[in-house]
Amino acid sequence: MPFMISPGHTTFAVVGTGWRSRFFARLAGTVPDRLTLAGVVTRSAGRAAEVAGEWKVPAYTSIDDLLAASTPDYVIVSVPWAASPAAIVDLAGRGVRVLAETPPAPDADGLRALWDAVGGTRAVQVAEQYLLMPGHAARLRLVSDGVIGEVGSVQVSSTHQYHAVSMIRGLLGTGFAPAEVSARRFTAPLADPLSPAGWSGDDTPRPAVTTLATLDFGGPSGLYDFTDNQWWNPLRARRIVVRGSRGEIVDDEVTRLLDPTTPITSSLVRRQTGHDLNLEGLDLKHISFDGRIVYENPFRGSGMSDDDIAVAAILEVTGAWARDEAPEPYPLAEACEDHLLALAIEESARTGTPVRTTPSPWTP
Repeated sequence: MPFMISPGHTTFAVVGTGWRSRFFARLAGTVPDRLTLAGVVTRSAGRAAEVAGEWKVPAYTSIDDLLAASTPDYVIVSVPWAASPAAIVDLAGRGVRVLAETPPAPDADGLRALWDAVGGTRAVQVAEQYLLMPGHAARLRLVSDGVIGEVGSVQVSSTHQYHAVSMIRGLLGTGFAPAEVSARRFTAPLADPLSPAGWSGDDTPRPAVTTLATLDFGGPSGLYDFTDNQWWNPLRARRIVVRGSRGEIVDDEVTRLLDPTTPITSSLVRRQTGHDLNLEGLDLKHISFDGRIVYENPFRGSGMSDDDIAVAAILEVTGAWARDEAPEPYPLAEACEDHLLALAIEESARTGTPVRTTPSPWTP
């Protein structure tokens, strides 16, 4: 699943004004030489006035008004799950290229209906950024280069649902192979002092649910492991294990055979400036492995976090695709498959029985 970054300038618009839309607006402000937010669509004139004043971008109350005033490369649909399919269908029906938030529809029926409506247009990409995060992109590069041989299993304990599934499928290279999914939930006490609202000042352990799931693709396998609020909770680390026929990647450590009797271990090494007496500014420059660069920050000098880099990258590569300068970054079919497997994890955890996926309308 190669991703290309184009040096061309990308212009996009957004339908919706929630926290994720604000995120996109902030990134456009961070690298204005690369990204421009052309406008935002919201429901009410009052909210449009608020957004225009606060975000310093044009705001409209309809898609008609947006498209009459600008011609962005594509439009992001960033609205609640239930409203997302209708907005996607509306834009695609106008011939507008779309970047949909994840997931593109709330449930399996919604995914199938959305595919029936717009799948044939090839006008819809999905903002799945996790394999564009610097560390994951470096691991994917090592997998693609065959450093650990043929990958047989991937374990992800980091993010949840369709995001984790996208990592498992992408690193395994299983495509649209059906899977048998078996999941269970376990509850244990855990302090949870940090959330999107900030530090609570409360370190009292409370029941936290961990979901464990196996995804059997008929040989290759995935292990899904997620605890409530694992993104924010500093007491739960993020781990990734990629196991191959000639070695494995465990977080940033890579073990493999140099020859039949010589196993060696090397590290993925970040060049991160701005700490100690380094005066270059806080920034990720690159990630290297055994003396060669396997990931280079496409936004060097911006000082962005890893997640910001990944989201800015999906925004930029979607622009290149919309201008017919690059391949599809993350097609609707891929996102539908990710969410279908995520729904299978939830169903299996709820019922206590395995769930087997079958070919879907978007299966090639």
